[in-house]
Amino acid sequence: MPLRLAPVLGLATLGLAALLAPTAPALAAHDTLTIGIAQFPSSLHPDIDAEVVKKYADAFAIRQVTAFDKDWKNACLICAELPTMENGLAKVEDLGGGKQGMAVTIKLKPDLKWSDGVPVTAKDLAFTWKVGSDPNSGFSNVNPWTRATKVDVVDDHTAVIHLGSVMTSYNQWDEILPEHVEGPIYAKATGAGDYLKATLYNRAPTTAGLYDGPYMITDYQSGAQIVFEPNPYWAGPKPGFKRIVLKHIENTAALQANLLSGDVDMVAGEGIGLTIDQVLDLKKQHPDQFTYVFKPSLTYEHIDIQKDNPVLKDVRVRQALVYALDRKTLTEKLFQGLQPVAATWVNPLNPNYTKDTAEYPYNPAKAKSLLKDAGWTPGPDGICRNAAGDRLSFELSTTAGNRLRELVEQVLQSQWKASCVEMTIKNEPPRTIFGETLKKRTYPGMVMYGWSSNVTESPRRTLGSDQIPTEQNNYGGANYIAFSNPDMDAAIGRIESELDPAKQKADWAIAQKVYADQMPVVPLFFRAEPHIVPKWLKGYEPTGHGDFAAMRSENWHAE
Repeated sequence: MPLRLAPVLGLATLGLAALLAPTAPALAAHDTLTIGIAQFPSSLHPDIDAEVVKKYADAFAIRQVTAFDKDWKNACLICAELPTMENGLAKVEDLGGGKQGMAVTIKLKPDLKWSDGVPVTAKDLAFTWKVGSDPNSGFSNVNPWTRATKVDVVDDHTAVIHLGSVMTSYNQWDEILPEHVEGPIYAKATGAGDYLKATLYNRAPTTAGLYDGPYMITDYQSGAQIVFEPNPYWAGPKPGFKRIVLKHIENTAALQANLLSGDVDMVAGEGIGLTIDQVLDLKKQHPDQFTYVFKPSLTYEHIDIQKDNPVLKDVRVRQALVYALDRKTLTEKLFQGLQPVAATWVNPLNPNYTKDTAEYPYNPAKAKSLLKDAGWTPGPDGICRNAAGDRLSFELSTTAGNRLRELVEQVLQSQWKASCVEMTIKNEPPRTIFGETLKKRTYPGMVMYGWSSNVTESPRRTLGSDQIPTEQNNYGGANYIAFSNPDMDAAIGRIESELDPAKQKADWAIAQKVYADQMPVVPLFFRAEPHIVPKWLKGYEPTGHGDFAAMRSENWHAE
């Protein structure tokens, strides 16, 4: 049961508390915001390792060129004007030989500076493209720099990015790197992995000059906490806090206790804090202590399947695993229906969602029929076996310490057993799962976790053949399931190059059909982000997508 702290105070104690209570000005003086997180980043380099918690931490100190806002509209963060075809900052250009590309002009805001006072310039953008185009760098961007074939620096604040083809994501660009700090380090890198090992984002993250956002990292204690203080050279709205502290408390029950005791001011809902059942319980027990926000999101909870596992290679087995699960009852019982069952990775809230994709409703008879067709029949102990006597058994892992995921595992284990499937549990610390297990695919069976995507993000990063992490590409990319399907790759290519919205949606429908037919993962549900924030925190606006609220943390303030 969740830990509940509800001390009973006598009248005399309450009277003394009233006498000792701070005056109104003191109550308003919240100059430090402490945020509890249940995971800790395995690295802080903004372009390496696709981790939600890393992106969340970086969002306070590093600005993307563009990002989607709370209304799911793409907007400039460090550019002066969003490039579009209409304003002429984006143009289709002839590449010869019947090929077309694009020229996209990025105009940076003129008053941007890194946290050591050095101006942010177009040379930094060109440097980021150079590193991001190097297969040895290990980049895993949402919007990869490999889309560009070259970058022309026009002046200190203007660069023209040339794309090798027409792309729908032409005006979506991630973070840039400080050439004056990281350039010499990259120049010394000679082999795969050298830059990742040497980057100051990982070796010395408090180095001045790494950050161009409203805050900078001033203290970093690996596995414990990250401290942010205002960037003295930030030219935007003045940050509202003298310090923002990300405090790591891996066990979510302990994190809840820290929140109630006041050691933590808030817990963000982007999948790195408390589980939704804990937040629902907190709201019931302490309805007036905090502001509770349940933001529908694009974060997709699912189970990766090891494609090389001989038991799980058969698509009939994978489909049977989904039919055997009563996901609707699971979400209703555990999440009060706030987290809808997923058919694929595309949320119905997404404008590219299609209703025509095959779904797998709870149907244990269908599951057993598919397993029988695949050569699996119940043995004397109720677990299926094949003709060779092998048991239908696999191992499932998730992030250790996440109480709700561990509870979901137990429900899945029970439901699968009812359909003659044996599942054993072996969980790992989040840093192990996201730092090694997933990208190197060392898990023997399955891993349960969440994908966090942007509003119109191409599925290339997680489903494209060219995004499979390997030793050759220094384990860059985030296609952790090593899914390789020519129809999916072709659909992704068209999704990324078609500027007509109607044709785009048709290609998205094809991609969703391939995914549902092949079932490379077990879809579970879409999360509702459970944010718990102090009532005195203002300007906090959850987004529900991969460009987190922290990307606009300069607007947060105490009142």
